[in-house]
Amino acid sequence: MRATEQGAAMETDPAWELGQRRAIRREFGLWCEHALAPQGMVPAAHHRLLIRELQAVADGVHDRLMVFMPPGSAKSTYTSDLFPAWFLAQARDRRVIATSNTAELAGTFSRRVRGRIRTHGPTLGYRLDREAEDLWTTSNGGEYRAAGIGGVITGLRADLALIDDPVKSREEADSAARRSRVWEWFGDDLRTRLRPGAAIVVVQTRWHEDDLSGRLLQAQGDQWRVVSLPAEAEGDDPLGRKPGEMLWGDDRYGYAASLARVKAEASTRSWSALYQQRPVPDTGDYFQAEWLTATDSLPDRVTLRVYGGSDYAVTAGGGDWTVHVVVGMDPEGKLWLLDLWRGQAAADAWIEAFCDLVLRWRPIGWAEETGQIRAGVGPFLERRMRERRAYVARHPFPTRGDKAVRAQSIRGRMALDGLRVPRTAAWRQALEAELLTFPAGKHDDQVDALGLVGQLLDKMVVGTAPKRERAERRDGYGQWFGRDEYDREGVNWKTA
Repeated sequence: MRATEQGAAMETDPAWELGQRRAIRREFGLWCEHALAPQGMVPAAHHRLLIRELQAVADGVHDRLMVFMPPGSAKSTYTSDLFPAWFLAQARDRRVIATSNTAELAGTFSRRVRGRIRTHGPTLGYRLDREAEDLWTTSNGGEYRAAGIGGVITGLRADLALIDDPVKSREEADSAARRSRVWEWFGDDLRTRLRPGAAIVVVQTRWHEDDLSGRLLQAQGDQWRVVSLPAEAEGDDPLGRKPGEMLWGDDRYGYAASLARVKAEASTRSWSALYQQRPVPDTGDYFQAEWLTATDSLPDRVTLRVYGGSDYAVTAGGGDWTVHVVVGMDPEGKLWLLDLWRGQAAADAWIEAFCDLVLRWRPIGWAEETGQIRAGVGPFLERRMRERRAYVARHPFPTRGDKAVRAQSIRGRMALDGLRVPRTAAWRQALEAELLTFPAGKHDDQVDALGLVGQLLDKMVVGTAPKRERAERRDGYGQWFGRDEYDREGVNWKTA
C-alpha cells in the first residue's frame, strides 16, 4: 500500500479519527492548525509564541497574561476567535467573558467563535445550545458572554476573562476620564464576576502609558506574565530576532515589508506606542517634545563645529547598547544631531563604527566616560584609530551622580535652543521615544551619550558663518579707458 493510500485509510479509521480529536482538544496549537487549514493559513512564529502562552493559561501555569502586539498582527484571531472555542472544550461547565473596546466588536468576535463551533463541533466534542450574540450556551454546560468595555456582565461567573484591545482610538487613549472609567469597570465589574482561580488575558496594542495594562502593571506588576512583541526587534527579543528585524517576516503575507513604510510615515509617539509597545508621554518629563525639531536638511558642514560622544556597553548582548552620537553647533549656537550609531555589538564592531563616524564628520572633540574602556579595549581602539587615520581628541569624563544629573547640561541647552534631528533618519523615532520617557524608560544609552556631549558644552565654540565674497574694488581709470573709443591706437591715459 502506498503512503498516500495508507494515510487516507488512517483518516477514515474511526479509532485514528478519535485519537486526532482528542489530541486537538488537548493541544491548542493542533486546534489552531486544524481550524485554520481550510483558510490556507499557518501560524507564524509570533503566533506560535502566543499559542504557547494561551496553552499555559488553559493548563493553569499562570492565570494573568498580557500580550502586546502591533496592529494587524492577527493577535485577535488566536485570542478572541480560536481560543474561546477550544477553552470551552477543556471541561464541562466552563464559562467565558469576552470583552473588547465596543459592544459591536465584542459581538463580531462572538459570531466568529460560534462559527468555529458550528464547523468543528464534532472535533471539539460539543455543540451550540442557546444562541444569542451577547450570551450563548453549549451542550457541555459552557457559557459565553460578549460585552463592550463598560457593558453589563452581571449574572455570570467566569473561568476566563478575555480583554481584547480595551482602547478604541487615540482620542480615547488620551482621555483621562475614559482611562479612569475603564479602570473602574475592570475593578468593580469584571474582576468581581470571576470564579476563584479564574484566568484573565489582556491582549492589546499599547496606546498610552496610563492605559489599563499600564495601571495593572503599576499596581500588580509581579502578578502578570507579560509578553511584548515590538514591530521592530530590539534587544532580548522574545522571538530571537536580531535588532532591526521586523515582525512576521517568516511567510509571504507581507506584514514585515509593510512595517518599514509604516515606520517612515508614523509619528514618534505612534510608532513607539502602537508598534513598539512602548508608549511615551504627550510632552515628556525630563526632556520636552517641543525641544525636538525634525528637519528635512542639515546645514552646510563647513559652517558647523562638530563634536561627538559615546556611551560604551561593557558586554555585547548584555542588555545595554553602545551609542555614538555626532552633534554640530551652527553659527547661532544651535545644536544639530548629525548622526547616531546604536548597537548591541562586540567591541570590534562599535570601534569600526566609531572610526567611520570620525572619518565622515571630522569632529573637533569626542566625549567618553573614564574607566570603562581604557583598561580593556582602549589600546585596540587607539590602534584602529591610527590604522584608519581616524584622529580626534578624546575627552574623558568621570562617572558621577545619577544619569539625570549627568544629562543636565544637554537638557539645559535643549531647553534654551532645542535640538534639530533629521526627519528621515532611521534612528530618529527610537531616540525621541527614549528622550521623552527618560528617566523612567527601559533604555537610556542614547541619553547618556548626549549627556556626555553636553559636558563638552563649555569647551564648544559656535560654527563659522560662510564668508561673503568681497566686492571687487572699482578702478576709475580702468572703467573710463576701458571703453571702446579709447581702445584706438595711440590713445592711452597719458595722452587722453
